[in-house]
Amino acid sequence: MGCSSQKQGLPPFTASGYVDENGAVRIWRKDGENGTVHLLSVFSPWHNNGNTVINDYRWQGDKLVSMVLKTEGSAPQTTTVRFDANGALSFMQREVNGMKQQLSNEQIALEQYNATRIRKTSDALRTGKVILHQGHWNQNESITTCEGNVSRPEFDSFFLSYIQDRQRRSAKPVSVAWLSAPEGTQLLLVANSDFCSWQPKADTF
Repeated sequence: MGCSSQKQGLPPFTASGYVDENGAVRIWRKDGENGTVHLLSVFSPWHNNGNTVINDYRWQGDKLVSMVLKTEGSAPQTTTVRFDANGALSFMQREVNGMKQQLSNEQIALEQYNATRIRKTSDALRTGKVILHQGHWNQNESITTCEGNVSRPEFDSFFLSYIQDRQRRSAKPVSVAWLSAPEGTQLLLVANSDFCSWQPKADTF
């Protein structure tokens, strides 16, 4: 996969994302030269009654090697599934509020399906050159990205007002996540938490 992605002119490490009806999804992905694919997806709900979901997937070629699925909130849970070189299940465990549980074959199959779906979504976003950016909002309406660059994305007046309103109610610079694509720019998330403090980096991902 790594070689094919670079033949298409895609860098080995990419960040992208999309909006769905319940929240925003951010995706980081690294394609290794030996055919490995490492993908991290972070779902952030629009409303406070939803939970943040952080899913980590690894493939060797097209074979799913492992999944670590974490749901935050009042009843946090972590699901870990690993497969051997032949694709057979080698380990599975779900921990909910500190209590260990087993997964049914149907649950594992569903998570495998979700893994395939998020990878195909990532493929499409990468091909479409949809790029995720994150950074801190500045008073002059620019954004200092997590990489230390200054950017001025062209948000429409509605989203610009939304960011300004969030900033007025925050003592610290708010974090902003947005998408750029050939079709234009789209605001993804605004939050008081610091996106840059945990954003994956290419050399350690």
